[in-house]
Amino acid sequence: METLFDYASKQEEIKKIEVKMGDPGFWDDNESAQKTVSELKSLKAIVGPMDELTSSVEDLAALFEMAEEDESIAEEVTSEIVRLEKILEELELKALLNGPNDSAGAILSINARDGGTDANDWADMMLRMYSAWAVSEGYSIDLLDRQENEEAGINHASIAVRGPMAYGYLKGEEGMHRLVRISPFNSEGKRQTSFAAISVSPEIDDSIEIDIEEKDVREDRYRAGGAGGQHVNKTDSAIRLTHIPTNTVVQCQNERSQHQNRATAWKMLRAKMARIEEERREAEEAKKYETQARTGFGSQIRNYFLHPDQRVKDSRTGHYVGNFNSVLDGSELQGFFDAFLRLKAGKVEKDSS
Repeated sequence: METLFDYASKQEEIKKIEVKMGDPGFWDDNESAQKTVSELKSLKAIVGPMDELTSSVEDLAALFEMAEEDESIAEEVTSEIVRLEKILEELELKALLNGPNDSAGAILSINARDGGTDANDWADMMLRMYSAWAVSEGYSIDLLDRQENEEAGINHASIAVRGPMAYGYLKGEEGMHRLVRISPFNSEGKRQTSFAAISVSPEIDDSIEIDIEEKDVREDRYRAGGAGGQHVNKTDSAIRLTHIPTNTVVQCQNERSQHQNRATAWKMLRAKMARIEEERREAEEAKKYETQARTGFGSQIRNYFLHPDQRVKDSRTGHYVGNFNSVLDGSELQGFFDAFLRLKAGKVEKDSS
């Protein structure tokens, strides 16, 4: 594992960063400082568990000796082995996060699709789901864009999720997510199927070159939406960018000024273009997968059921959770990320459902 993760060089890098952070002027450039802090967290996310394994294995040897003399310690030994195996499994999964942008932050966009108002509500539910997961994992969240639907829920939202391996974990979420439930918006209480499309791109650092010709990008300005009343934006401060050759569209309306919205929109566009380039590189590897679901009707990557029973099942990996709410509150969402990583590694879960 030390060789796999280049443990020695990571330790050395941590020391360098900690010295840098001790500089009195470290926080003068807040954006650069935040990037450095994020790098430190990513490094410690690997080195910390490895240090824990090393020290705990030594303690385990002592526990084995004690258990030979006192059988009552056997249960403690078993519990410790289970704990260490879990840490080791998590490290093995992190070893699969070896893509060029896997350690980066993620820009995650949610769009309501087929299903009318139910789809808008479903998109809002998914926004809360990913936000809850991110908070539970210690990631920071920045709302980049949110368009409310007049009746309920949202038409669209984009968030930046920042923390160790955020993009590596979230990129497998790209695709269509399908919800089946009794519609709260239908007075007859009929079952409704609704869809939300997820798009995930790496948050690219400005130092990384992404080839985008300005002449290929159309900029549209529009009035930012809001809840109404005295706070309605009366200027065209929202920005929409369209990369014409690829028909890639991004938009931002949540910043305070048109200038800030434009800067954020360009950052989102660079992220989208980086994702497109990454998909090109992964095209050959993707042939190994049974499916590579895209955002379109009938291509859902995961199904969420509230009727007739409660369950969530991934179409690609077969990973299954029998508690809908535990997925929607983010507590059992990580299992779907891990299952997709195993799928990429050729370790597909058995479909036990």
